[in-house]
Amino acid sequence: MPARRQPRQSTGVTSHMWPSGGRHLWPSGETSAVQSHARGHLVYAASGVLAVHTERGTSIVPANRVAWTPAVFTHYHRAHGDTDMRIVFLVPSLARLMPDRPAVFLASDLAREVLLALTGPRNYGDAAPGYSRSARSRLIRVLVDELREAREQPLHLPEPRDDRLQAIARMLSETPADSSTLAELGKTIGASTRTLSRLFRDELGMTFYEWRTQLRVYHALVLLADGHDTTQTAFACGWANPSSFIAAFTNIIGTTPGRYRTGRQTTSHTSPLPTVVNSSE
Repeated sequence: MPARRQPRQSTGVTSHMWPSGGRHLWPSGETSAVQSHARGHLVYAASGVLAVHTERGTSIVPANRVAWTPAVFTHYHRAHGDTDMRIVFLVPSLARLMPDRPAVFLASDLAREVLLALTGPRNYGDAAPGYSRSARSRLIRVLVDELREAREQPLHLPEPRDDRLQAIARMLSETPADSSTLAELGKTIGASTRTLSRLFRDELGMTFYEWRTQLRVYHALVLLADGHDTTQTAFACGWANPSSFIAAFTNIIGTTPGRYRTGRQTTSHTSPLPTVVNSSE
């Protein structure tokens, strides 16, 4: 049987941890402590939306993505919507096959099922035996092979270092529906459009409009996870109409907002949050 850690009563988190992985069931808005691990790990949100914050920025992990955080990277997680977070730690020989930086991958059907198997109740429950060490090793190798074949699907908001970009990030994070142009934002903070455009390219690796679209999609995922419909979400995140929102969302996420919500609700129905207890990651 896998090793088990006794849970502690806390703020509404159910956690099960064992040497090779874990499962956290978090209510919406729950945030982990800032932490780092000796081994790199994969995280998957079987339901809800997970944000992974590192020194490089924020990666958004909806239910069709898998996030990778290398060893010793300082990070913390935040749940949007009731979130079923699954964790798989990789041994160094497999971790070397993954990127040396945080990354987000599209979750194939096979990768998803392997992740659910590696982190499901048979790993910590009393009713069923756990996987043998050799079986678990084979499953983890299949998972890594699937992710290496998958195209990276970055839903990543880089962390700006320049004070002027930080000011813009704060303003638009607070009001994602703000449609001010870069020139208008520049007047507010005292910087030229040319300077800000260069900073976005050089520091964040994308244009202002690409960055703002990523920011808006991030907020859209949060609202959809909290039960808002497509039309409400579109206007709240700054799109002029639902059609343009659906097009932008589908281009980045790979499915429409409606299908994403339906798929999320189906997954949530099959993985309900049980009685709440806590154990830190």
